[in-house]
Amino acid sequence: MGATKQQQQQQANPSSPAASCWSTSPHALLASVTTSRWWSLLWWPWPSRSSSFSAKRALPAVCVTAAMATTAVFVLTSGGWWWGQSPDGMPASLFFDDPRDWDPPFNITGDHLLDGLLTADFSRKSCRSRYEFAGYYNNNSSSHKPSPYLIAKLRKQESLQKRCGPGTAAYKNAVRRLDSGESVVNGDCRYLVYISYRGLGNRMLAIASSFLYAVLTDRVLLIDGGKDAGDLFCEPFPETTWLLPRPGWLSFFFSPLSRLQGYLGGSKESLGNLLQTGAVTMSASGDGNVSWSPASRSPPPYLYIHLSGGYGFHDKLFFCGAQQRLLGEVPWLFMWTDNYFVPGLFLTPPFTGELEAMFPEKGAVFYHLGRYLFHPTNAVWHAVTSYYHSNLAGARRRVGLQVRVFQKKQPPQVVLDQLLSCVRGEKLVPVTETTTAAANGSASSGDAVLVTSLSSWYYERVREEYGGRVAGGVHQPSHEGRQRWRDAAHDMRALSEMYLLSMCDVLVTSGYSTFGYVAQGLAGLRPWVMARAPMWADDWREGLDPSEPPCRRAASAEPCFHSPSAYDCAAGRDVELDKVTPYIRRCVDVKCGIKLVNESSSQWSFV
Repeated sequence: MGATKQQQQQQANPSSPAASCWSTSPHALLASVTTSRWWSLLWWPWPSRSSSFSAKRALPAVCVTAAMATTAVFVLTSGGWWWGQSPDGMPASLFFDDPRDWDPPFNITGDHLLDGLLTADFSRKSCRSRYEFAGYYNNNSSSHKPSPYLIAKLRKQESLQKRCGPGTAAYKNAVRRLDSGESVVNGDCRYLVYISYRGLGNRMLAIASSFLYAVLTDRVLLIDGGKDAGDLFCEPFPETTWLLPRPGWLSFFFSPLSRLQGYLGGSKESLGNLLQTGAVTMSASGDGNVSWSPASRSPPPYLYIHLSGGYGFHDKLFFCGAQQRLLGEVPWLFMWTDNYFVPGLFLTPPFTGELEAMFPEKGAVFYHLGRYLFHPTNAVWHAVTSYYHSNLAGARRRVGLQVRVFQKKQPPQVVLDQLLSCVRGEKLVPVTETTTAAANGSASSGDAVLVTSLSSWYYERVREEYGGRVAGGVHQPSHEGRQRWRDAAHDMRALSEMYLLSMCDVLVTSGYSTFGYVAQGLAGLRPWVMARAPMWADDWREGLDPSEPPCRRAASAEPCFHSPSAYDCAAGRDVELDKVTPYIRRCVDVKCGIKLVNESSSQWSFV
């Protein structure tokens, strides 16, 4: 499809290791690594997106060999694996297995394609997680099959992405019209650009929501995903890219695509602002119809959609049917959101019927969307599977404990007590096992505990509690200390741990955590959710009810929509959202939030 990653990096940054390899001997490269922490070799600069479709050229073998040797020496001498020494001592050599072990005989079956959710149009070597993913989720995956209608919609979307996406004449014409201010839709090619925002968990939930909206409105989805998007995920659509190319240098200063990170709530180009300022007028008949005002005469070439937490009343009118009909006339939509707003789409009249046909089981929406869209790159996937086989695969049952603390003033011991009370009260970790089984090599008969947290303190306390009483041991892959936005290495570690957590059989998660939402959604598991202290209160006890149990079982595996609109557009008033339809319920961790659930227990349910 395009130039190799090393070539793109060399073009974008001539001083990068790939470029310097031309004039530096392998011995000199190895010597430099032993005396300095050459991080740039592991995490090279993100190349210009405009170079993603340049002609293929092969790097000389000596350059590639030198780079691989240098990387190996660096990781081995730094005392840990690719994300540093793990708390339970993962060996540094684990990430450098014999390459011949990577490609055993492999026949793609319906199970690998997730019952038709995926296509076989990708090379296995280019993205191993796409076809290997299913093998790690045998606990409950066989029950959750995508509907034929959803599969048909996905194939239609793939065709649209290929026909109108970057690199096509249609896309080039659409960008030219956008830059020149034309508001005419170019054939059937319309676009939705998701603007990257917040941490990785938020971004994954927002991308899944944006993708579903693109499917519903026949738009091409493009991700303004930041510099690390290509390092995290494989392309989901055959023969095209979902990454938004950077504007060329001639149009960089005036193209709307070059200003995506500058939009905020209240921006003059936003839907909410247009509704407030009269650029959009309501029908005098009172039937709820809207139209462009006589002054504007025609739709704009693009609109900004602000769906971030704390968005205003007029921005929330996005979920009204009349506004959706109006948005259909706009060629380009730029969407800024950190929300999983899928439940809001189910409450939007033009989409309700389509969504009910696509998802007969309402508690499976992210389960299918996440498995369709998010395929970790080979580097991330190798880290996931290596850790899994070394630490978790032999266990009879895997218990995942995810700890995320939002209130900095909350004492760690209080959080630990809540976690352990939940585990004990729900009997999630049997305590009858001993280390004798593990010593005899029979760890497969016992449980294993996986702890994911930014801090190692919780892992150490859980290990003290259960380390000698579960045959499978207590494990923590990494402890970052704090969340780092826009950090490629940090995001790769976070993505790996989301997938490891999703491979567990039982989950305890922290309320409000999008990290936990992604893991439970991919796994199809209803987690036990711990209540959280408010993030912005001066006193961390504010709003907490001491009589509440330490954790509650979520009604479904679906993520929570934290800030929905309660406004009923047709009635012209706010309503109780959990009383509108049987498949919308309040979240156990966010009082104002809503989530999708299965309509009745007579349908299949999640574990």
